[in-house]
Amino acid sequence: MLADPELEGRAREISKELRCVVCQNQSIDDSNADLARDLRVLVRQRLSAGDTDHQVIDYVVSRYGDFVLLRPPLRPNTYLLWFGPALVLILGAAAVVLFLRRRAGMQEATPAAVALSADEEERLARLMQAAGPLRRDGKDAPT
Repeated sequence: MLADPELEGRAREISKELRCVVCQNQSIDDSNADLARDLRVLVRQRLSAGDTDHQVIDYVVSRYGDFVLLRPPLRPNTYLLWFGPALVLILGAAAVVLFLRRRAGMQEATPAAVALSADEEERLARLMQAAGPLRRDGKDAPT
């Protein structure tokens, strides 16, 4: 903690914007990881030395990359971070729609059972009689 309440407030605000690279889903302000503690100390040291908030954040980003920012800037190299989740949702929804359409199309394309003509029924009866009786498991019964 810094003795100056204004500097401490700035340090807390900066710490809320920086991601703990160990925990990944927490800010360094919320994390109990050793690295997060070290980064909180670093932020306070830089502020005490006279750095602006922007200079402190730039320093941490220069060491850890844009990943350390909980809200990375919108730049071509961060488009995937910003638009990736929406893209995955859209692709998933499209896959579900295509699957359901194909499934419905296959059901419509399946021909309905057609009744046999008298000649076909007679031929089927002769074939079945010539084949002999079948067991329940579909194999020929011993004769």
